[in-house]
Amino acid sequence: MSVDSNRTHQSAAIETSLNYLLRAVEKPLSFTFALPPGIAQTTRKNDPHKVLIHDAWGIADQLSLDKQGFTVIHHQSQVANFYDPDEVKAVYYLEVEQLLKKQTGAVKVVIFDHVVRNADKAKRKEDGAREYANAVHNDYSLNSAPRRVTAFVPDQAAELLKHRFAEINVWRAITGPIQQFPLAICDAQSIDPKDAVATDLVYPNRVGETYGFTYNPAHRWYYFPRLRPSEAILLKCYDSKADGRARFTAHTSFQDPTSRPDAPARESIEVRALVFFAPEATDAAVASKSQPTSSTLASA
Repeated sequence: MSVDSNRTHQSAAIETSLNYLLRAVEKPLSFTFALPPGIAQTTRKNDPHKVLIHDAWGIADQLSLDKQGFTVIHHQSQVANFYDPDEVKAVYYLEVEQLLKKQTGAVKVVIFDHVVRNADKAKRKEDGAREYANAVHNDYSLNSAPRRVTAFVPDQAAELLKHRFAEINVWRAITGPIQQFPLAICDAQSIDPKDAVATDLVYPNRVGETYGFTYNPAHRWYYFPRLRPSEAILLKCYDSKADGRARFTAHTSFQDPTSRPDAPARESIEVRALVFFAPEATDAAVASKSQPTSSTLASA
């Protein structure tokens, strides 16, 4: 399922500002729920930097989950209303499961979460829509991704964690084309492990861990202008295999300076999935290889 070969792309990159993380002594933390007045929702401090973001349509056929950490494909969904969680779980989850198996060769896919985003609806507190994530981040850390396996596949976790697995987000427009606050994705090959900083994400009943990223002028940023509902971005947020392939990517929404002031609010959905691969004879050898550890990244 390749991308439309007739798609046009712009040759020049656009310049905009992205919210990187300002490195601090204390581990940053953010709360997912409302706190009493006077208590900060997050201790994270942003460090905005101007960057160039390149049109990825011209290289769409060259993108790889294992190299750049993201790709885009043509995919038509049968979902009528993405704001209906029951329909999304009944129809879209199955579509995404089949999609990920076909695109990755996975033998098992477990979808555990989805988020719809629409700034207008979020302000009106409608349909469970959220605001756009506007800080450079990755949804999981090397520590927290395996905990998702234990949480969502508890009966099989001990065996599944012995072999390669990944966490992949499937991101698409609900309506389109997207004209406002598109998704920017960093080429994983341009990320230094020292750029990733573990941050706590506090829920009412647990503490998750994500990565924030400090600025690095070597980062190469891309986006897919005017993404249509029939096009889906696959974004790798974790890979257990440490053999030189992309293990995660940095991403964020951003204010597109070419967007019209009256452009419609972005409407998008992202589905989060655990993707499991068939056991390999090399699993044990790969696991023993020297690799950046989560504690190294967290202290960077």
